[in-house]
Amino acid sequence: MTRREVLEKSMTFTLNDLEARVHQRATESAEHSYTRKLIDKGVEHCAKKLGEEAVETALAAVGNNRDHLVAEAADLLYHLLVVLEARGIKLAEVEAVLAARSAQSGLDEKASRKGG
Repeated sequence: MTRREVLEKSMTFTLNDLEARVHQRATESAEHSYTRKLIDKGVEHCAKKLGEEAVETALAAVGNNRDHLVAEAADLLYHLLVVLEARGIKLAEVEAVLAARSAQSGLDEKASRKGG
């Protein structure tokens, strides 16, 4: 598949699609689903994997390989959605918080959280 074909296909695949896939895979057998296997190991394990992916993404960001950063970012988003699934949190809840925060400037929003 060419890079253009991959990009065109990715334009039709959203975080909501990934959330649905994670949710569906969480209901499958751990023999067939990496997602189920992660969740079966507990939220702490899922959170550790998320942290590992966050570090790998940060390291890739300062590197010089764009494709590596894109791949690590994909892993990070997947593992974030696994943690949310393990905690019973929907992506829509996170989106609602982001929407509420977007009503003010980022600097004002960040300053408002310092006291809380």
